[in-house]
Amino acid sequence: MSALIHPLQIGSVACANNLVLAPMAGITDSPFRVLCLRGGAGLVCAEMVSAHALHYGNPRSGRMLQVNAKEHPVSMQIFGSDEETIAQAARNAQEAGADIVDLNAGCPVKKINKAGAGCVLMKEPDKLARLIEAAVKSVKIPVTLKTRIALNHKEFLGARLAQLAESAGAAAVTMHARAAVDVHSGAPDVDALARVCAAVKIPVIGNGGVLTAQDAVKFLQAGCAGVMIGRGAVGNPLIFGDIIAELTGQAPAAHTPKERLKTYQALIEENVSFYGERIGINRSRKTAGYWIKDFPNAAEVRGQFVRIDTLAGVRELFARVLETL
Repeated sequence: MSALIHPLQIGSVACANNLVLAPMAGITDSPFRVLCLRGGAGLVCAEMVSAHALHYGNPRSGRMLQVNAKEHPVSMQIFGSDEETIAQAARNAQEAGADIVDLNAGCPVKKINKAGAGCVLMKEPDKLARLIEAAVKSVKIPVTLKTRIALNHKEFLGARLAQLAESAGAAAVTMHARAAVDVHSGAPDVDALARVCAAVKIPVIGNGGVLTAQDAVKFLQAGCAGVMIGRGAVGNPLIFGDIIAELTGQAPAAHTPKERLKTYQALIEENVSFYGERIGINRSRKTAGYWIKDFPNAAEVRGQFVRIDTLAGVRELFARVLETL
């Protein structure tokens, strides 16, 4: 392997490489995580689950903790603002089979912030430390923190938050290299990320805007132990293997429309197997624009696809399209 691509150790968990799938709400469910591991990811992260909802026995949140035997190592992300419910959610994740528990302190979504969770925890470092400690004490698996370099452009918080996480017992920290006010826009601040890496001994995983091997190299050369990839993996779960191939001189995977459509059908089949036909196909529609593109009549195919509600119909449509590609 390249010197930049190497195994990643997070506490007791050994990952085959240091490329990580980011948690993304409504996207990084079990079928997609399995696909990304097949595509070369060293670690996959589940979409975040509300500790509060788990505490009150919400069945949908409980199902989100499900771990497929084919998707290890997997990190389960939780969010909340109360030590007791965070501790219980961490235990729930461990019991469900998660290899790592990740605490979210970086989400800028207003609904999450109004509940005292996500990036607003960056304003309350003492409280955040207590939440991390509560999770660490409640489980035997590693606990990590995902946060951001800053809330706004006035004050850099990344190094301080990483040191806080390390002192509270976190095994690693994922640092989104943008301020919370930026959400997902603008260039990541690689210099700020380097300052975070220099401030702690635990692994720092860089996150934010990684779409190419060159983006990953910038993070790794800044001192990151690993790189987390989010939206770059939507529609291309092979991005992990692509980056490894480029950095190690191997041949990249085929990315023709035909191969992409075959991969998308495999994901839809997994979704239907996991959720049942109706929900599985509905969830698949959310990312259709990422998959069905760049070939003749792609818009027309997408239009037909979103009106189909049976797996047999999907198979028939894709079979017709594949014959033309």
